[in-house]
Amino acid sequence: MPLLANTPVEKMTGPYSRRWWALLVLCLSLLIVVMANTSLIVAAPDMTRDLDLSSSDLQWVIDGYTVPYAALMLVLGAIGDKYSRRGALIAGLVIFGVGAVMGSLVDETGLVIAARAVMGVGAAVVMPATLSLLVATFPRAERAHAITAWTATSGLAIAVGPLVAGWLLEDHAWGSTFLINVPIVIVAIVGALFLIPPSKAEGMGRIDYVGGLLSIVSVGCLVYATIEGPHFGWGAGPVTAAVVAGAGLLSFVWWELRHPRPMLDVRKFRLRPFSGSMLAVLFFFFGTFGAIYYSTQFLQFVLGYGALETGVRLLPLAGAVFVGAALTGRLTPLLGMKVSVVAGMVIGTTGVLLLTQVDRTSTYTDFLAPMMMLGFAIGLSVSPATDAIMGSFPEAELGVGGGANDTALELGASLGIAVLGSFLGTIYRTELTDLVGGQLPAAALDTAKDSVGGGLAVAEQVAKDPTAGQQAQALVDAVHQAFAHSVAQTSMVGGIVMAAGTVIVLAVLPGRSGARTRRSEGSAGKEMDVTDESYSDVH
Repeated sequence: MPLLANTPVEKMTGPYSRRWWALLVLCLSLLIVVMANTSLIVAAPDMTRDLDLSSSDLQWVIDGYTVPYAALMLVLGAIGDKYSRRGALIAGLVIFGVGAVMGSLVDETGLVIAARAVMGVGAAVVMPATLSLLVATFPRAERAHAITAWTATSGLAIAVGPLVAGWLLEDHAWGSTFLINVPIVIVAIVGALFLIPPSKAEGMGRIDYVGGLLSIVSVGCLVYATIEGPHFGWGAGPVTAAVVAGAGLLSFVWWELRHPRPMLDVRKFRLRPFSGSMLAVLFFFFGTFGAIYYSTQFLQFVLGYGALETGVRLLPLAGAVFVGAALTGRLTPLLGMKVSVVAGMVIGTTGVLLLTQVDRTSTYTDFLAPMMMLGFAIGLSVSPATDAIMGSFPEAELGVGGGANDTALELGASLGIAVLGSFLGTIYRTELTDLVGGQLPAAALDTAKDSVGGGLAVAEQVAKDPTAGQQAQALVDAVHQAFAHSVAQTSMVGGIVMAAGTVIVLAVLPGRSGARTRRSEGSAGKEMDVTDESYSDVH
């Protein structure tokens, strides 16, 4: 066997012998893409202090990555299908690495946001490429196991990102959390050349760039409006973006229904395994990422854990992901995809609702069970849902399938952080005003109400007055109480949304008898046959 993996998958007569090593490279590539967001959670306080970030600045340092990441995945997945999936992976890793180097060197807010946006573009190439290469490289009998490993890596990154970032921040500046990606990128690129075989779609034809542009406009404007509106007010910008997103979505559907080779055949949403799985991923990551977002803040700001201590305390979540992933490999073939997906959503919903019990006296142990339940739910439900989504696409559209799956995932996570974060901030401000509204100067109260970090910073300033020690401690207690109250109330909102999503997914996903019926009916059409054939494998 040659040292470099040069034989295209399409020309192999049997399964690729080094496919499990190739999966390791794909999971490594996925790991840094997801870690780029989760590591920033613990780096945010240091960045806020060093760059003097406002609440708006910090939000866009985080979401400068999210907007291009969510908006471009569908189009870039199609481009990878047509020209080279491995080439797309390597190109995406290079772009991601360039953005990481840039982010480690700059010290201005605008340049940090720009670096994050460059990394987001790279991630939008890497993410669908990992999934399309996985499906193209593995035979159908092994595909569900490979996707389970891919899904477990996503869950692992949720905990590993804060842990690695926390370890670096013990002795280094926040720029190190960007720079750590560079050696991993180099290893992944070398691994891709030696272990991942080339792959591309055969007979794909011209790419539907008009549909691609409409998808970019729709998703990009939707994510922008979702981030900007709830946090900073529904002014002209967010309202315009929301209107453009709606018009773009309608135009996209109209165009795709009439195009002979659409970017994404929207008729697939009539297939219950596909539409139900897309909804499951969307709702699940809405609640999960939102809960992790504010739970991590509680650990840092209320319980006082440092960056490394916070990362260590998220490790049980990662362990629970692997337990859930191991169980779904056994449970799904026996009971069916619907049981695994819905059971995972029920467990995840319960975990979020447990956080409604949080109060000012809560400790880490009050977060341990919810975090483990969320991790277990990720491992149990996301893998079969992803398998069903990818099974809805023929071999020539695997990149588009990966883009569709990842867009649902990232859109759900973005909506969760933005919408639940908005509820969190609103409830916190109202509660803190009720507690200390008449005890602080207007300017200090405005700063304290901006965020829990701002409230603690005001208390720190008050404490510098030797005669105001009790007042400073009272303010700290009020900030902690207000934030704990906002976590509990926001968890109720997140839990209700996830519960509603669970009911919808339960109604949409077909059971085993429905899947068998659809497979027999699908023999009349190529697209349906592809979908049901893969779906039956999950069962």
